[in-house]
Amino acid sequence: MVLSFRDVGLRLQGNAGPVEILQGITLDVARGETVGMIGPSGSGKSSLLMLMGGLERATAGSVTALGHDLTRLGEDALARFRRQNMGVVFQSFHLIPTMTALENVATPLELAGRRDAFERAEEELRAVGLGHRMDHYPAQMSGGEQQRVALARAAAPRPAILLADEPTGNLDGPNGQAIMDMLFGLRDKHGATLVLVTHAPDLAARCDRVIRLADGRIAGEDRPTRAEAAE
Repeated sequence: MVLSFRDVGLRLQGNAGPVEILQGITLDVARGETVGMIGPSGSGKSSLLMLMGGLERATAGSVTALGHDLTRLGEDALARFRRQNMGVVFQSFHLIPTMTALENVATPLELAGRRDAFERAEEELRAVGLGHRMDHYPAQMSGGEQQRVALARAAAPRPAILLADEPTGNLDGPNGQAIMDMLFGLRDKHGATLVLVTHAPDLAARCDRVIRLADGRIAGEDRPTRAEAAE
């Protein structure tokens, strides 16, 4: 399995004391699988995704990714593991405003020691239709274009695991649809395992499996039919 959770819990300290964000999560994700996570606000979807990416550390149970127990890795080892194996796309883009689109995509590759960082970044930007925007800064681009830059940045290292948190949440219908198509296209191109959090039923229906969360627990799961995905 690419991702394995065993009785995972996440407890965070709130103003009024400890808050149980996730409880008793046991879950396996297979190589190449696409998994959607849905549920009401506050159900723990994004927190679960952050645990998968090693961006939060479980306070109970074990989280294993590609055979590595993320709960036992130190911060430096965890950062290296993410850089080498994971791509993450957020709702709010998280682009560096003082860098061009090309620099935003190339910089993480440079930090990972890639000698072909700018060539790879250019290739990925062209793949998402932004060959004409490489020298533009985030403020000079639309929301849809910024999210495409974020997709290119996530895909450029050829990650084994691609995580997306509400990737269409800040976009209108046409731009959201375009990002959906590109996200699944990148997954198909690179063979990554894709896990995404979404409120959009049509996006969830394109996944192999849909996990439903409620009150910090897995409430159930569905496997959309081809007919549902095509609607």
